[in-house]
This record gives sequence, structure tokens and C-alpha cells, in this order.
Amino acid sequence: MKKYIALCLLAFMCTFSFAQELKMMSYNIRYGNENDGENAWSKRKTALVDLINYYSPDVFGTQEGLKYQLDYITENTDYAFVGVGRDNGKTEGEYSAIFYNTQKVTLEKSATFWLSPTPEKPSKGWDAALNRICTYALFTNKKSNQKFYVFNAHFDHVGVKAREEAAKLILQKVKEINTENYAAFVTGDFNLTPESTPIQIFSKSLHDSHEYSKTKPYGPVGTFTGYDFSIIPENRIDYIFTTKNVTVNSYRVISDFSEFKYPSDHLPVFISAMLE
Repeated sequence: MKKYIALCLLAFMCTFSFAQELKMMSYNIRYGNENDGENAWSKRKTALVDLINYYSPDVFGTQEGLKYQLDYITENTDYAFVGVGRDNGKTEGEYSAIFYNTQKVTLEKSATFWLSPTPEKPSKGWDAALNRICTYALFTNKKSNQKFYVFNAHFDHVGVKAREEAAKLILQKVKEINTENYAAFVTGDFNLTPESTPIQIFSKSLHDSHEYSKTKPYGPVGTFTGYDFSIIPENRIDYIFTTKNVTVNSYRVISDFSEFKYPSDHLPVFISAMLE
């Protein structure tokens, strides 16, 4: 009897050890343009880092960040990041970086591909106005030892075909890269609302965390404010998608501000999830 109880207790402890909450975030931090006046990076960077430190996601994807902005985040947080600049695959241009808390997860590998017919090299895809990229990384949760992938991207703001093909390409890459069928997250600013074709392409294979949250989504629906306090944002263009072996416990759009200013022209999307 004692042996049976001990085995049951061990099974319970093993199950509990794997039941670790994972906090994920997607955040377009607005590229560092000092012509933004009162909303210039130099005037909002402290508030942005304070927000990150307060909510303390385990992993988060950023869009639009330039190298010096990303370095500022790492210098003032417990995070490291992976990614490259979209212009030359090194440090030039905007990143679709993935930040990770080095105390909570271990980076296993990472890489970047371009959202184009030649994803292996810096390139502009289809009818896109600019080079666009997707950075991905494989992590291990230090407590549960579970592995998971994160894919982070920023879609073009002009190209209709480019956005549709980019969605197809990312799904293809998730399938090619994630051969072990680990839990995976696709984060990003997709410059599209939920009814659009590319978002529907994602939704056929992945779960939109807004729709699959076990609790009611909290905060405004929209994620783009343009720094405008006079509006309630309605356009949801920032997302966290998950594979079907992820349970989304909660979803929120963070509308915090400091001194009546938003830290960015986008609001971050934040979820808590469990890996199955």
C-alpha cells in the first residue's frame, strides 16, 4: 500500500512539474525615429522597459526594433534576444527579434528567413514595399524541461500578395522546422484584421489566442493606437497564434500608459499558456 501511494505521489509530482505556465507577448515597439517628437524613442524607452519588466513575459517577440533599441532593452532587463536586421541579415534595418528571460528558458537554436520566394537570403517578396523577415527560436523551459518554438514576424504594410504568401510560407516553415511537433507560437504585427485572407490562412492551421483563451479576453480589441489617446483602438493587427497542443489560459491587450503617453504606437498582446 505504501509503495502504491509513493508511486501515485511521484506521478502527481511529475505531472505538476510539467504544468508550468508560460507567459508570451508580442509587441511592436515602433522603430527609433527621433522625428516622432514627444513620442521619440528617447522619451518613451524607460516606460517601455518598465512595462516589460512589470509583466515579465518568459518570451516575447518585437517588431520594428533597431539594434540600438534592442540593446537598450537587454541592458535594462533580464532578457537576451536573437534576430538579425532585415536589410542585410546582420545589423542593418528593423528586426523581428525574439527576447527570452535567461533565468526561465534556455535557447537551443535560432535563425531568420525572409518572407520572399528566396527566404534564405535578404530579399523583398512579391509585391512588398520592404524586406520582411521571420525570426524563429527553439527554447527549453528550465522548470518543466519542455521544448517549444517561437516564430516572430512583421508583415508588409502594402503588398496584398506578399502578406498572403508570407502567411503560407510561415506555416510551411513551422511544419518543416518543427518536425518533433513541439508546441509553437507565431507572434507578430501582421498589418491585417481578423477577417483578412492571410489571417484566415493562419487560423485554419493554428489557434488565434484571442479566440481560444479559456477566459474572456481583457482590454481593448484593437492593438494599434498611433499614440492617439482620443480613440479606443478597434483594429486588431497584432497576434499570438499557437499550435493546437497549447492551452491559452488568458489573453489581454495591455493598454498601460505613463504620463498620458503610450510606450509605443501599438499595444502589446500578452497571454498565459500551458504546453500540453
